[in-house]
Amino acid sequence: MRSFTLRGLTLYLPEAALKGNLERALSSGRYENHEADALLMHVRPEDRLLDLGAGLGFICALAARVLGEGAVFGVEAGPETVKLARKNLVANGFPGVKLMRGAVVGEGEGEVEFGQRPAFWASALKGPDGWPENAEVIRVPARPIGKLLARVAPTVISCDIEGGELGVLCQSLPGVRLVVVETHPQVYGPKGVERITTALHGQGFAAAEGAKKDTLVFLRL
Repeated sequence: MRSFTLRGLTLYLPEAALKGNLERALSSGRYENHEADALLMHVRPEDRLLDLGAGLGFICALAARVLGEGAVFGVEAGPETVKLARKNLVANGFPGVKLMRGAVVGEGEGEVEFGQRPAFWASALKGPDGWPENAEVIRVPARPIGKLLARVAPTVISCDIEGGELGVLCQSLPGVRLVVVETHPQVYGPKGVERITTALHGQGFAAAEGAKKDTLVFLRL
């Protein structure tokens, strides 16, 4: 088991999970740094966070330091990844953060197919070009965004779900004032990014400070 320290938080993960650029991102502190910067810039102590694609639990832990663990809720599709996120949250003193296993979807119930990759952070739902390379297709619970919003009542959404955000963020987001999303134009192209932006603008959101590269930030006016 390897450990990395980012912003005072220690993240543990198996050696076998260090695929692709992940080790370099963790060692350099670049792992999810754009999302982290944007959240810390805009989050308020009274906020409630819904983290879509919780990964190693880093964003959840970072938010829990500001909001308290009872105000943070994460969703992660990978069965082993969600276990790892729970371990990291406990190790950093946030056992009360709630994590749910499943793939976030715009609509639908039951289960959906999910492409689990050895590089866990690149696992995803089936995209327009098919399954990600080397993906093992498994079935995971579908977590429709409407039900998550009703259950959690978040004021902030952090979203990094490898292309799935196109369907999720085009849905109504009542009660949410801040959205931080890593877009994936390599999956759905510039037109997909435009669809997300147009949908959020239509709900009264505007582009906000903190956007970098493919990470966009929206505040409701």
